[in-house]
Amino acid sequence: MNLRILLTAGVATLALVFAGGAGATEMPGEGVTVQPIKSSIAEETFQTLLVMKGLRALGYQVEEIREIEYAAGHVAIGNGDATFMADHWNPLHVDFYEKAGGDAKLYRRGTYSAGALQGYLVDKKTADAHGIQSVEQLMDPAIARLFDADGDGKADLAGCNPGWGCEKVIEHHLDAYGLRDTVTHKQGSYAAIIADTIARHRQGQPVFYYTWTPYWVSGVLVPNRDVVWLQVPFSSLPGARKDVDTSLADGSNYGFQANNQHIVANRAFAEANPAAAKLFEVMKLSSNDISAQNLRMRDGENKPADIERHADAWIRGHQAVWNGWIEQARAAAR
Repeated sequence: MNLRILLTAGVATLALVFAGGAGATEMPGEGVTVQPIKSSIAEETFQTLLVMKGLRALGYQVEEIREIEYAAGHVAIGNGDATFMADHWNPLHVDFYEKAGGDAKLYRRGTYSAGALQGYLVDKKTADAHGIQSVEQLMDPAIARLFDADGDGKADLAGCNPGWGCEKVIEHHLDAYGLRDTVTHKQGSYAAIIADTIARHRQGQPVFYYTWTPYWVSGVLVPNRDVVWLQVPFSSLPGARKDVDTSLADGSNYGFQANNQHIVANRAFAEANPAAAKLFEVMKLSSNDISAQNLRMRDGENKPADIERHADAWIRGHQAVWNGWIEQARAAAR
């Protein structure tokens, strides 16, 4: 064969190899299927969808979100039945994480959204009128009766869904702060319970509820305007966290540790997919952006198409940052 033909064929082959390599680097997730999960909290869809869009930009085949509560969700990820969740709260979900296999089976690197708070609030009008600043004051039956919505003489606390993790802390607090005889922890659908709480507040009735940030509730019942955070008399958490100080940097103590939200993934998947692992590590979303989007959902923009539009708008508004995340992920696969 002519030497020129051989050289030409060799160059063409190399060109195909390099072109294939470049394509693989641009789309390192091609041919790999990802299963996202989230809890029953509809407002978690936004931050989950952003991660899904990032993975799709890397070539991954991303399935629709499956809904599963946190404890079972962590186990599903650890066992490889699901790939990731975007709303692991640390340290609130530490027990779920460890029971699902911990670092041996789960991947958690980077902080997706920092500075999440939780605690108890009452309406400002009642708090100001009766000098209520601490949950400890609800040991007084007279104070507790101010928040009695069902007529049984006990304060009704709009509380936390079973399986979320916060319900264990609330139940522990009822005993630790001597509130078991004067406070009823109302559980069920948080969305329905908090909607009733807001309706009663608009009617001028006293309200007592648990919530967290980032979430839309504090955009409707605004702390220091409509409601006030209650302090706890001392730090007290259940289980292995019993000696943890829950005081915040400003000296406030709401009874819950400040949390960071992380993307948690199956470790075997993360190790086999460095591009996805890097994306999980570098993505960051502010609590203000989450709360703002959640409030739009509360105000009626809560259809799947609405949330898709919100996610796309967020990406356009942060395009340079978004492009940087995707490039870092691609670079990790090279």
